Amino acid sequence: MSASGTAATEQVEHMLRQVAPGRHDAYEQLLHALAAADVRMLLWQGSPGSPDAQYGNMEVDGFGYAPCVTSDQELAASGWNRGHELASGLEIARALYPDRWGIWLNPHAPGGGVGIPWADLRRIATGLDRMPAGPLRLSEPAVEIPQFYALLTQNAHRTPAVRSLRRAWVQPALGSPYLAIGLDLYDSSPGSVEAVRTMMRQTVGAVPEGLPVSTVAMSDGYDPVAMWLHAHARPFYDRDAHAAPAAPHAPAYGYPPAAPRPY
Repeated sequence: MSASGTAATEQVEHMLRQVAPGRHDAYEQLLHALAAADVRMLLWQGSPGSPDAQYGNMEVDGFGYAPCVTSDQELAASGWNRGHELASGLEIARALYPDRWGIWLNPHAPGGGVGIPWADLRRIATGLDRMPAGPLRLSEPAVEIPQFYALLTQNAHRTPAVRSLRRAWVQPALGSPYLAIGLDLYDSSPGSVEAVRTMMRQTVGAVPEGLPVSTVAMSDGYDPVAMWLHAHARPFYDRDAHAAPAAPHAPAYGYPPAAPRPY
């Protein structure tokens, strides 16, 4: 192993010893270290690179994890007597998160090791600085900014690519809270994406100074903010509902229409 690889492994193992309940800062440093290090994935069957190679698996609180160890020393300490595969943290993150699998580091260690859920593997795969640190606390926004919402709704109506808009207040485990705008588009073609970027540039000037605003694609089935918005937030702009004709008056459910009154 190269000197840089050894240093990365040592940093992972150092941060593993620092992680504890409530220590979100230490956990975040562990993720950064893991992105630059190699891990040894434990194979339940097969050999590295073979078509029948299969990672081990374990389930914790209903979520799946593939067990791995952080170094040759930890591999020896684990007593694992089957095969293993050397992979970079970045490589394994990209391979596992799409199937919603995480990894569990050193499950043999005192205390049981540390699990990295698939949502954090996704952050490693796509860039830790591009996505908020979890776990996230999400809620309806309490901040009153009617001018911004009015202008955003107006500009969205003028942008044919936009189907609907939703909003959430996001409190990351680390960093400042921010307003998230969920963008539901009819398609994700380059032209549509650029039109929506223009819409946001034209609107963001109405945001009060110091209030961070971010956007999230509602089509992203892995983004925790988008998932929360789908489950808990109704659109504050909905083009389809806006364009729908008024429904004719109908009899109350379960009752026939009133009979004409005889004269």
